[in-house]
Amino acid sequence: MPAAYIFMIAAFLMSFIMGCIIIPRILVISHKHQLYDLPDERKIHDTPIPRLGGLSFFPVIVVTLAMSMAVRYLLGYDVIYIPERIVLIEFLFLLAGTMILYVVGVGDDLIGITYRSKFIAQIICGVLLVLSGLWLHNLDGIFGIYAIRMRYSAPLTIFIVVYITNAFNLIDGVDGLASGLVIVALSAFGLIFIKERQLIYALVSFSTLGVVVPFWFYNVFGNQAHGHKLFMGDTGSLTLGFIISFLTLRICLTGAETDGATNHVIVCISALLVPMFDVFRVALHRIRKGRNPFKPDRNHIHHKLLRAGMRKRSVLISIIGLSVFYMIFNYLINPYLNVTYILMIDFALWIGLHAIINHFIKKVEIVPHSI
Repeated sequence: MPAAYIFMIAAFLMSFIMGCIIIPRILVISHKHQLYDLPDERKIHDTPIPRLGGLSFFPVIVVTLAMSMAVRYLLGYDVIYIPERIVLIEFLFLLAGTMILYVVGVGDDLIGITYRSKFIAQIICGVLLVLSGLWLHNLDGIFGIYAIRMRYSAPLTIFIVVYITNAFNLIDGVDGLASGLVIVALSAFGLIFIKERQLIYALVSFSTLGVVVPFWFYNVFGNQAHGHKLFMGDTGSLTLGFIISFLTLRICLTGAETDGATNHVIVCISALLVPMFDVFRVALHRIRKGRNPFKPDRNHIHHKLLRAGMRKRSVLISIIGLSVFYMIFNYLINPYLNVTYILMIDFALWIGLHAIINHFIKKVEIVPHSI
């Protein structure tokens, strides 16, 4: 087995083991100090549940990444196949941005923070990635656009960072959904980076994946009656969303710089389509109704599937399955269609899916009145 694969497996296992050790301790602290996510009319759980699972993400990721890189260098293996100065600057700004959102998330989970403050923090983090040199200078033909100037690409990059970060934050409404979508995306990203020999970014993917997996099991299978269930909170969703946006930008830049890597960009975008389409539809729906697009409601896809009569576990499987379908479908048709047409087909499928969901919601809501 190549050394690269061994180190990726080791990074994943290290992160996984630390997650398994830290997450139960977070549960104990949460119960001891009654740090709960309380139910309300918008949420689907009916009992107080700890919401600080995301506290484990950032420290575990940093420790795993640092130790993996250090051990690899000590053993004489290179970990960077691109200029070290570029990687150093990118990672310093990534570390700063993730820390900002981590602190903002902790504050929101403990005392509550306005959406405006979170929005400003996300913009600042987007600016940090642009300052690191990680900005989109080529859209690879999406909507007929290829090379773009810095004055346009910088705000576009910031918008993408804020968009992706918010998308994962807002879709975190069913047990295992946000973390499950993150697991799918990180798995694909890690394999892409290994194939492109950008091992440092693969380490980020698998270091993050390792700590998310044990959280997912606690979140989905944790016994609520025995106090073993917990949520990631904004601490987790903001941290993961920002890391996903960083890796997405890096894959898109890899596609622009590497011949024949368009398929990788398609897979990357496809892994994010469900949360990105969902937040776009929900924001548009709120604006049409004259409401603040940043105010939460019960109109996300998981809410609609629940209203249509599906159980929580079925909703989880269906949405993650939809994300995997987009990845496979787009990868297969990419050699035959322009990326713009692929995205148009994806959006048409999304609209068709919601038409079907709306049909079942109407049937479910009509039934009680006919009895």
